[in-house]
Amino acid sequence: MKREILINATSRETRVAIMEDDELVELLVDRPDARRMVGDIYYGKVDAVLPGLQAAFVDIGTDKSAFLHASDLVYPDNAADDDDDGEESFRERERDEQDVPPIQDVLKRGEEIVVQVSKEPISTKGPRVTAQVSLAGRFLVYMPYASRVGVSRKIGDREERKRLRALVEGMLPEDAGGVIVRTVGEDVTPETIERELTTLINTWKRVIKKKRFVRAPALLNRETSLARGLIRDIFSDKVERVTVDSKQVYNEIIEYLKGIAPELTERIVLYEGTTPLFDKTEIESEIRDLFKRRCDLPSGGYLIIEPTEALVSIDVNSGRFVGKKDPEKTSLKTNIEAAREIARQLRLRDVGGIIVCDFIDMDTKSNREKVLQELRTHLGRDRARTKAFAVSDLGLIEMTRQRVRQSHLQSMTEACPTCAGTGRVFTAETILRRMERSVKRMGVEGKRDPLLVKLHPDVAMFAMENESDIMRKLEKAVGFSLELRDDPLLRPDEFKLVVKSAGRDVTHQYHVA
Repeated sequence: MKREILINATSRETRVAIMEDDELVELLVDRPDARRMVGDIYYGKVDAVLPGLQAAFVDIGTDKSAFLHASDLVYPDNAADDDDDGEESFRERERDEQDVPPIQDVLKRGEEIVVQVSKEPISTKGPRVTAQVSLAGRFLVYMPYASRVGVSRKIGDREERKRLRALVEGMLPEDAGGVIVRTVGEDVTPETIERELTTLINTWKRVIKKKRFVRAPALLNRETSLARGLIRDIFSDKVERVTVDSKQVYNEIIEYLKGIAPELTERIVLYEGTTPLFDKTEIESEIRDLFKRRCDLPSGGYLIIEPTEALVSIDVNSGRFVGKKDPEKTSLKTNIEAAREIARQLRLRDVGGIIVCDFIDMDTKSNREKVLQELRTHLGRDRARTKAFAVSDLGLIEMTRQRVRQSHLQSMTEACPTCAGTGRVFTAETILRRMERSVKRMGVEGKRDPLLVKLHPDVAMFAMENESDIMRKLEKAVGFSLELRDDPLLRPDEFKLVVKSAGRDVTHQYHVA
């Protein structure tokens, strides 16, 4: 399978697209106003202990207090177990909660505690945190409160697993904690592993030292940037190329790789073309389609994807595909295509929680099993944990997908004020980014006519308050003058580009996404 990573970075937004066989399968977006929190370490103060929930609320300085469950506290017998991969250290784990002592016996209101974010704020809920801190490197995950060395289960050779465990145990100082060896650590030299282990232990020492000089709540350690974290976690010899359109991010990645995997630096490519990177690769329109309810299938069928408060429902329809003679074969073909696309759309939209898939009814049990197996096979490519259950009596496939942050629909859209919250519109930040891309497309085509940029008053006010120099920077980038003007007749998610000399609206000509 051909895998490629594309990174589009500006001062206000970083977007990462992961491609498999020239098809977009995953999109990651990071912005200063909605920075990713998973992996950040805080010094928090316990606001309340709730015995009925066996949980506590911890003030870490965010708008809403963080949720800490009793099973996420540190106990003397916590250990690093063999794991699917080191990334799992940041994720929820299955624990035997019957062995966990009552939280009221362990934690008191007003107590100060070091915690790490395991799930970002979603909807009305604050972040979820754990006291079982872990620090991820490229080859190892260091867990200061654990007590054993584990090895990724994806390293299948029993002798190699035994060798790696013994190697790390010999390097780990006494009472220094536990370690998980990640999958990519299989063929790494002992010197490299020792160097990374030392770096991770020193990072933890700095965290503990910083704790002595701050008052809770306070940030003790921030997880690495989106681009660098992605390179750390998934970039290997299985990725053919990483293309970056920012010189700054390119240099950051190169410097990082020189220290951990210099042989991979030649796979990092700096894109310097005039056409925007995501336009050139024809994925900008796919990103725009992320928010559509309907998703078409190759043979003529389609999916309807409906997020709700409790779950996400996905309905499979045959559409204009009617097959030839056998209705069972027609249903099977549509369902197989749907299973592949559902797995892709869940990754692409970053949907999590409970998902219910209503496939087209099939009479044959073997055909239903084929569809389930196809879905599970393609879900196996997902970096998030997933679990698909057998076809129910109603012909539904119920599944879960790990959720550590808001979906793109939740993070990039907001409730529409003109329809009482029944619909959604793009955020002011997203409108400005779309406007920027449209203006830059004009510059690429050599247009030099002075331009009037019209925005809804709320979006224009957002620009004035948060990005007062946006027009000046954009003028410098495209080479022609721009004037910003608010227009109360526009919808909140609408903008217009008007050529001043002719009064001609050219918005639709250059607006793609």
